[in-house]
Amino acid sequence: MQPLRPKSRPIRQPLRAGSSLAYERLSDPILVKRAKDGDRQALEALCARHQPAVEKIARRILRDPEDARDAAQESLAKVCSRIRQFRGESQFATWLHRLVVNTCRNALARRRFWEELPADLTAAPTGDVGDRDELRACLLELPPAQARVVVLKDALGYSFEEIAAASGMPVGTAKCYAHRARNSLRERLEERVA
Repeated sequence: MQPLRPKSRPIRQPLRAGSSLAYERLSDPILVKRAKDGDRQALEALCARHQPAVEKIARRILRDPEDARDAAQESLAKVCSRIRQFRGESQFATWLHRLVVNTCRNALARRRFWEELPADLTAAPTGDVGDRDELRACLLELPPAQARVVVLKDALGYSFEEIAAASGMPVGTAKCYAHRARNSLRERLEERVA
């Protein structure tokens, strides 16, 4: 004979109106869990909570206030798109710190890359100066690694093996970056012409 189960009673009390969750009071682990589950308010609260620290790290690394602001915004955008990649093996603040540092390093590499371009690439000895400016503007819109590969390959004549050795990436990755960069450049230039 089975034990008797109590009958379930329906809840007759209406839900309390105006009882909203105070996201600013929730801990980082709870906000992260909710953000991973698709709660936009939790993600916004997480970004708002850590924005001052993100900006401080970016300013300390980049020194230039405008570059630091850009890197901080890019870092917070990456949090929004990569929150599901956070595995919880460390504190969220530690993961975020690494993400900001890497974003700032990429910004520094981008800046160095454009500063170190040979003079023959930045000047327009032949052809239309406007075309060169359009190409340069489109290159700036590419991810830095892709722009670097396509300039080294197509403008400076490096082989994929040389690019791979210099940048520490596999040859296949260099080829993939060149392919993607060329396609993106083609699309961007066609849009500007149209």
